[in-house]
Amino acid sequence: MPEYRRAFVPGGTFFFTLVAARRRPILTTPAARQALRTALADAARTRPFTIDAIVLLPDHLHCIWTLPPGDADFSTRWRVIKTMATRRYLAAGGSEARRSGSRVRHGERGVWQRRSWEHTIRDEGAFIGLCDYIHYNPVKHGCVQCPHLWPYSSFARFVRDGRYEPAWNCACERPRPPADYSDVEAFVGE
Repeated sequence: MPEYRRAFVPGGTFFFTLVAARRRPILTTPAARQALRTALADAARTRPFTIDAIVLLPDHLHCIWTLPPGDADFSTRWRVIKTMATRRYLAAGGSEARRSGSRVRHGERGVWQRRSWEHTIRDEGAFIGLCDYIHYNPVKHGCVQCPHLWPYSSFARFVRDGRYEPAWNCACERPRPPADYSDVEAFVGE
């Protein structure tokens, strides 16, 4: 059995990738979005964290969190969020993937992949690069032509905060070559 190591950086900033079970395109449905939004808010009230950037795509999500000083327990937060979001999503009529015998034996639902992926962000350059990757991800996956057209991300907040121009990586007026995030893609878990 492989040994999975989790980062332990109290008060750290982390990049996460979570994927829907069997990569089913359910995460941007109204039921899933509401369930996830509520689960994130509830978890943040009991175990605080800051969502620095986020994007929700049909079959996966990426986000960056910063934890409070002295706290490195993101895995418990994600376990709680996935559990609460799954319960709410299924209660709202959401569907799940076929569950394996192992999932049934362990009482696991077919909404999320078992594992998530995390990466410790060690400096401002990595933070900026991963924020850019997050906000460009809907374009990369062919969901939209420009980042500002995707409603399920923190892109609009970044524009409001002056971190991006409204036309950041925009191809609406004139075609642009696709952004190159090959240096980031090597470690984002997609």
